Amino acid sequence: MLPSSLQKNDKKAHILIWTVSAVVFIAITILDRIEVPVDLPFDAHIFAGLSALVNSFVSILLIVGLVLIKQKRYEGHKKVMLGTMALSILFLVFYILHHLLTGETKFGDLDHSGSLSESEKLAAGSIRYIYYFIISTHITLAGIIMPFVLYTAYRALIGEFIIHKKLARWTFPIWLYVAITGVVVYLLISPYYA
Repeated sequence: MLPSSLQKNDKKAHILIWTVSAVVFIAITILDRIEVPVDLPFDAHIFAGLSALVNSFVSILLIVGLVLIKQKRYEGHKKVMLGTMALSILFLVFYILHHLLTGETKFGDLDHSGSLSESEKLAAGSIRYIYYFIISTHITLAGIIMPFVLYTAYRALIGEFIIHKKLARWTFPIWLYVAITGVVVYLLISPYYA
């Protein structure tokens, strides 16, 4: 096992983890109501593509991190997982930029009117329900997983590896699901970007 990288201070960690998680959750919730009208010299939907690309790398690195820990390559696991967390922050920046600069896109909205006509609903077909299921589970689990990711990392960084491992058994599959479904959501919704 590795030596601890942080001094244990559960009180400060709880405050920091819950503050960061709450601020991010509130910011993302508010994003649905805010659009900053800026005339950019490029298509702001590029940030959605960059988010999906970053989520692809997060998914891959999560799997690499799992393989490394199974091989007891602790230092490599630590580096990969810290890199995964850094990429997740980059994802968040791209996500916020995309939503601030483009507003909401409705699945199936071919004419970009902001609402779905009956013909657009028919054109989208039953894939709409699959999309809604994926996006709803993705958003719900993304909102839930953040403090667990931070607690899991904290426990490892203070050297509490037994607790870290117990948390990771739940955190890892949910985080992986959120990362993968983020890419799937992008692939499904991007044809409807204006």
